[in-house]
Amino acid sequence: MQRALICRGALLVQQVTLKSSLTTQISSVLVPRSYRAMSSLTVPAPASLLLPLKVPYRLMLGPGPSNVPPRILSAGGRPIIGHMHKEMFEIMDDIKKGIQYAFQTKNELTMAISGSGHAAMEAALYNAVERGETVLMGVNGIWGERAADISERMGADAKRIVKPPGECFTLQEIEQALSKHKPVLFFITHGESSTGIAHPLDGLGALCHKYNCLLLVDSVASLGGAPIYMDKQEIDILYSGSQKVLNAPPGTAPISFSERAKQKIFSRKTKPVSFYLDMSWLANYWGCDGKPRVYHHTGPVSGLFSLRESLAILAEQGLENYWKNHQEMALYLHQGLEKLGLKLFVKDKNLRLPTVTTIAVPEGYDWRDITAYVMKNYSIEITGGLGPSVGMVLRVGLMGYNCTKANADLVLQALGDALQHCHKSKV
Repeated sequence: MQRALICRGALLVQQVTLKSSLTTQISSVLVPRSYRAMSSLTVPAPASLLLPLKVPYRLMLGPGPSNVPPRILSAGGRPIIGHMHKEMFEIMDDIKKGIQYAFQTKNELTMAISGSGHAAMEAALYNAVERGETVLMGVNGIWGERAADISERMGADAKRIVKPPGECFTLQEIEQALSKHKPVLFFITHGESSTGIAHPLDGLGALCHKYNCLLLVDSVASLGGAPIYMDKQEIDILYSGSQKVLNAPPGTAPISFSERAKQKIFSRKTKPVSFYLDMSWLANYWGCDGKPRVYHHTGPVSGLFSLRESLAILAEQGLENYWKNHQEMALYLHQGLEKLGLKLFVKDKNLRLPTVTTIAVPEGYDWRDITAYVMKNYSIEITGGLGPSVGMVLRVGLMGYNCTKANADLVLQALGDALQHCHKSKV
């Protein structure tokens, strides 16, 4: 017994000695070398990255992104799982159902693009349009022009019908252009955030189909805040973004395709110009083709957690309640702005976008002074115009979690204060 204990003790000493020896050898090879010789690195570690991350709190009352509520922030912080795990596919299936609810569609080809609303815009155009085909773009703000730019980059013949900022197209004007140009696709923005227009959609789908044309609608700034019915309104391709009314972080973009759009996409003569946005791959990744899922790309796992939670909140509170609240808060804000002596940019009340209000820049003021004052003194983001509306408007957004009477009152107070303190030109 004593001999066994002595042997075990000797073995333990040998193991400790060996471990100590190996540690010394490894240390002598790895650690001292960095001190004995000058580093081979020519770019040092950035000093700023050695400091803690600092992010100021801002009340995001511009056109987006909007503030992310704690529940959605918490969802995004859940432990990472694999993008091909069965639990991830279940979450993606939930997201698909949530998008179908938000879009009011039964389309099987429904998913979230891994990217912002711009990525969804490109996914729609890259898949539905081939080089040399004619497309028609309704341009009454920045987004129609962006869609035309993307179409031209991929070799399509982009025709434009144009309205000044703050105006929309009539069905007669659209039909005239469809008859003249015979496009395979017509693009219109439902919620034109650069100008504050909510473009009417009723009758547009049927009109496009009369001319054998697909209807593509951008609802990035309107989804959840203004009524839209993809199936009833015969919309062929509808896309949105995660960071506005849905209050999820930027980086995921809901999109859906009708059966008519699917037929066009899957009977292409050429491959889409983007592999990343190729719908034949993405349809499989999102379980839309009835086949076993295969790897295409690594989806934004945390972003999808957040999007799933935002769609859950929408489902719990009800889509129609969302629409009602945004309309009521927009009217409350508009009345308050008019009491301040400010003028709304969109003259027709029926065309005003409930989520993003455009205010005509008051005479004599520089819009940059107003937005800077509100940010400095209230930590509130409101913005100026974008694209064709630059210098013409201020933009205030009340979206989702931010769409409250308290926030409307706060931004009205901030604007009233800014009008009192910002320099007014006498010219």
